[in-house]
Amino acid sequence: MDKLINDFSITLFGMQIVLFAILLFLLAKFAWKPILKALKEREDNILSSIEAAERTREEMKQLKAHNEVILREARAERDEIIRAAKEASNRVIEEAKAEAKVLVEKEMEKAREMIKNEKAVAMIELKQYVIESSLEIAEKVVRGDMSSDAKQKDIASKFVDDINLN
Repeated sequence: MDKLINDFSITLFGMQIVLFAILLFLLAKFAWKPILKALKEREDNILSSIEAAERTREEMKQLKAHNEVILREARAERDEIIRAAKEASNRVIEEAKAEAKVLVEKEMEKAREMIKNEKAVAMIELKQYVIESSLEIAEKVVRGDMSSDAKQKDIASKFVDDINLN
């Protein structure tokens, strides 16, 4: 401890304080502002990406609601067709055999139409499932790709371009 006190030099200490002050001044003048600017840009980038994801999520909710409406309409139409088919079949039973053949053919055509409608409903449900799965996969990929600023900027600009195209 005595050696440390004996080796203490006011001049050296003063020079170290001056050098530290100069270093502190240079950092404040040239380094902190760019660092803070880069951090602000990154924050803005992340916020815009989050907003784009929220907009996409809202669009998906609206598409899902629209698909639900279409499904309900298709089911109501199917129920109406089924009800009409039952009424027609009751009339066919009451009519003559000759008329029955004609009505049976008509009912077969309606059944084909119902199958076609059911297929369309199934395709809508399948598309909805694919969209939801794609969003989950995309979310996982995006989370994995958010490791650098350049990747974040690329992903955000791609999302914005895709949203603008849709």
